[in-house]
Amino acid sequence: MSRFSLVVDAIGPARAVKLMSLYPPYLGAGVRVDDVDPQLRSVSVSMRLTRWNKNAVGTHFGGSLYSLCDPWFMLLLMARLGPDFIVWDKRAVIEFRSPGRGRVKAHFVVDDAWLAELRAEVERSGRAEPVLHAEVTNDDGGVVCRVEKVISVRKKPPR
Repeated sequence: MSRFSLVVDAIGPARAVKLMSLYPPYLGAGVRVDDVDPQLRSVSVSMRLTRWNKNAVGTHFGGSLYSLCDPWFMLLLMARLGPDFIVWDKRAVIEFRSPGRGRVKAHFVVDDAWLAELRAEVERSGRAEPVLHAEVTNDDGGVVCRVEKVISVRKKPPR
């Protein structure tokens, strides 16, 4: 059982996700969890531009932009699919579209109907590798970057 699963069991999934704002790498980068759906269908995060995440040209460091997006799809799927599934990040691509200045934000959604289809596919074939997308936007709604994540989802072997 993962540490995240232990925390989820102890305090509940929405609170566990909200506590990610206190995760040391996120504290340093200034990443904040702004909103969590109680059923973990979605999470919204943001990051202000600070001296800790600013690059040489005065915009958001690309690694910080990716860090803002990194764990959310995997954590949402882990929590929603439950302990009978193994969920791992497999691949990620980030496409930078415009300089990130000021506050940036992203919203991650795992739709109920899509999740049911994913669960059925894994039950049928033993595994799936869904491709999920998110955008990081600035306060004006302009796209700073697009992130594509490939997640590996497998059924845990019987004990």
